[in-house]
Amino acid sequence: MTLFDLAKLKSELDRADREIEQEDFWNNPEYAQKVMKEKKSMENTIETFEGLENNLNDIEELIEMAEAEDDETMAPDILAMFDTLKEDLDNMRIRTLLTGKYDSCGAIISIHAGTGGVDAMDWASMLLRMYTRWCEKKGYSVKMIDLQDDTEAGIKSATLMVEGENAYGYLKNEKGVHRLVRISPFNAAGKRQTSFAQLEVVPEIEEDLSVEIDPEDLRIDTYRSSGAGGQHVNKTDSAIRITHLPTNIVVTCQNERSQHQNKEMAMKILMSKLAELKEQEHKENLRELKGDYSMNTWGSQIRSYVFQPYTMVKDHRTGAETVNVNAVMDGDLDYFINEKLKAKD
Repeated sequence: MTLFDLAKLKSELDRADREIEQEDFWNNPEYAQKVMKEKKSMENTIETFEGLENNLNDIEELIEMAEAEDDETMAPDILAMFDTLKEDLDNMRIRTLLTGKYDSCGAIISIHAGTGGVDAMDWASMLLRMYTRWCEKKGYSVKMIDLQDDTEAGIKSATLMVEGENAYGYLKNEKGVHRLVRISPFNAAGKRQTSFAQLEVVPEIEEDLSVEIDPEDLRIDTYRSSGAGGQHVNKTDSAIRITHLPTNIVVTCQNERSQHQNKEMAMKILMSKLAELKEQEHKENLRELKGDYSMNTWGSQIRSYVFQPYTMVKDHRTGAETVNVNAVMDGDLDYFINEKLKAKD
């Protein structure tokens, strides 16, 4: 049942506790917060592991008791406990696969409507709801950073900040093109319509010293906010659009209360995108990341969602599929996320 070195993890937790007890520990607040976050993560992992061990011991004791008393009525309860243990153990195993550089970070997800007109913008809003529901089920906090509504239906794009342990690790493989097939509610003839939306996922990085952004590489535009956001919206040019010229990465932010806050958030998202791109490209210098990055975001189709003439959601990378479309659209994504994490690239 050993999924990792528990003794080593406890040793690292003891080291963190000793460090926290030092008088000068809070002299560097950013570093202190990082250590506290790591400590909480280690405590959660140890607690989960020990809980699994206790549950396994409980099952073994119940089996021995049932055998000693020749009591078959205990079988259903034992099997139910075993199924729960098996599910918890599988979730624990998935956590051990989150070993990437940024896997423990929060995530920034952006949804963009693609080909398909109004249907595509409606599809983008459906994906926004789906991922928001998934985040809520995982206990993650979700903050809307940018939302571009369509005048007729749905959204043109949306950007969310997802905060919580391992949010990026779970969501990182969701990036790509998502395809919808259904009878269009916007078509009077009732024809089937195929629509596309694209998901971007980058880690929420507090600070990456290896990413130095040259101000001369940036074009910063201000514009009037639109959509929900409070009384200040639509009165001032508080929304920010930042373009990183070497890579053509564009970041927009409009849901903070001031132009300064929007610019700060946009720069944070830009840094996260550049850090991830730098990691993917294995480049030492940001200036080596040439080319039109925006043209590369529309990658291969990863998943299809079919509403008619039959119901099915299928992941084209792993072959994982289900006919329960409604559950998936309500945020039941763990099956697809876990199958991709378990699959070898």
